[in-house]
Amino acid sequence: MKQTNEATVTVQSPWFKNWFDSHHYHRLYANRNETEAKNFIDNLLLKLSPAKDSLMIDVGCGAGRHCHYLASKGYKVTGIDTALSSIQQASKYRSLSLHFSQHDMREPFGNKCYDYVFNFFTSFGYFDSYHEHHEVIQNMATAVRASGTIVIDYLNVAYAEDRLVKEERKEIDGFAYYIKRWTDNTHFYKKIIIDDGFSQPFEYVEKVAKFTISDFRYMFYSHYLKVSDIYGDYNLNNYHSKQSPRLVMIVKEA
Repeated sequence: MKQTNEATVTVQSPWFKNWFDSHHYHRLYANRNETEAKNFIDNLLLKLSPAKDSLMIDVGCGAGRHCHYLASKGYKVTGIDTALSSIQQASKYRSLSLHFSQHDMREPFGNKCYDYVFNFFTSFGYFDSYHEHHEVIQNMATAVRASGTIVIDYLNVAYAEDRLVKEERKEIDGFAYYIKRWTDNTHFYKKIIIDDGFSQPFEYVEKVAKFTISDFRYMFYSHYLKVSDIYGDYNLNNYHSKQSPRLVMIVKEA
């Protein structure tokens, strides 16, 4: 493999539109933990006790693994994602009770029409401005019914900082992926340098905001929402700011 000290081609922003539609993204993250995702959904359903006729939307659905499992439980589910390639992959699960469409979460996606609005696996915090994140929260607040529920599953900042793996290397299907991670006061960053051993290496840089529970509470308050429950992992154990791997928030109208 080539060494990556030579010049690389950087794919320009918005990073999430380019990266999430890249075949390298799907290759690098192909081995998601399906058992963990299903167990999380099972725990959520046990907690939320949705009515059988509940309408649900997964905002930032990716390749549709959570949507597919929710639909298998008998619910009517819609999945939206900005990445066309993800929607194309997810559409293999399409059925009478499961629909997908390409959609940017910063644009409205419904008006009081969903009983549950889900945002799983840190599918938030990607945008350049605070205003854009507020737009997403506003769209969620508008889309959920008055008696409905929003669930946001986000990384836990302190936990992620303490356990940051600064460098790693993976080889997948003849490609070398050199991964570097770092933080500043406001974001986590991950640079992925991709080398096929023949052409010039190129890179993508992921960026995720360091939103804490206090940041979310402020955003929710601004849109007449409040956190009713908070959990620290996919088993829905209590949240601890330093020890919990996740920040799972159950949100209702204030």
